[in-house]
Amino acid sequence: MNRRSGTTHLTKQPQQPIIGNVSSGWWQLWLEGWDRFWFTGTGSETLAVIRIACGLMIAYIHLIWTSLLLNFMGSNAWVNNQTVQQLHRSDWGWSWLFYVESPVVLYLHQVLAILSGLLIAVGLGTRIALPLGWWLTLMVCHRMTGALFGLDQVVMMLSMYLMWSHCGSRWSIDSLLSKRFGNSWLLSSPTPAVANNVTTRLIQLHLCVIYLFGGLSKMRGEMWLDGSAMWFSIVNYEYQSLDVTWLGNYPFLIGLLSAMTIFWETFYCALIWPRLTRPCVLAMALLIHGGICVALGMWTFGTMMIVANLAFVAPETVQQVVHYFSRQAGKQPLL
Repeated sequence: MNRRSGTTHLTKQPQQPIIGNVSSGWWQLWLEGWDRFWFTGTGSETLAVIRIACGLMIAYIHLIWTSLLLNFMGSNAWVNNQTVQQLHRSDWGWSWLFYVESPVVLYLHQVLAILSGLLIAVGLGTRIALPLGWWLTLMVCHRMTGALFGLDQVVMMLSMYLMWSHCGSRWSIDSLLSKRFGNSWLLSSPTPAVANNVTTRLIQLHLCVIYLFGGLSKMRGEMWLDGSAMWFSIVNYEYQSLDVTWLGNYPFLIGLLSAMTIFWETFYCALIWPRLTRPCVLAMALLIHGGICVALGMWTFGTMMIVANLAFVAPETVQQVVHYFSRQAGKQPLL
């Protein structure tokens, strides 16, 4: 308004383009979501449970290998060092065990690996025990190419990611020591940390890739599509630990279970993220891998896959469950 003339002059403000505002708004929301997804501090309760399972399984795996150690890696091994090195010519697989055939050195390697697994499980020196256990197990895995199973790969995957977290800060000897001597690099703080969240996200994404390619590979052939793959698994006496051949009287049920398995594996990577569908997906994981444990006798593999799926369970939920069972155990009379 012009005070001298008493007239009002309207000044035209420059207008911002609507499309630009919308795109910049979406970009800002995307960046904020990306930041929350990766860099929000979380507790270590879930990772602590996974750590305990991984440590026990590392010790178990090396005990099994040690029972036939010279047959696996000795001078008269079923697959000698030269053959294994030829198998690894086209990849980055390397192991110092390619050059070791001394029984004393091999047994010392295994004893150290078993000890590191136990230290991981109880959470003593976790920052050192985890990389050591992972590396010693990796050396054996590269040496024993052709004699590995899904269990070995899952344990290696989980322990590799756990190295970057504070998984030793809960339910461990390290947590007791940190209360006495204070927090340090060796004795992590139990407070929420970004490292825990990044580790959890990497495990989650890795699981999505595993299941996606598992579902896609099943759809490439006819045996899973017509249900015969599940039937042959059920009647395979080498793995059968529970007789469920009665399902053969209900071919529709076998076909339905096969279709549900393919659907679950293929779309796990999409359905596991929404909170609405996540409980159903995790319930299917428990049923499928639990069924593998009970019916096919693959207790170790099925258990570790269930443990891996815990990555999608919030630390607060894990803590509540552990506290509940701890209270229930405390109410039981001592014999």
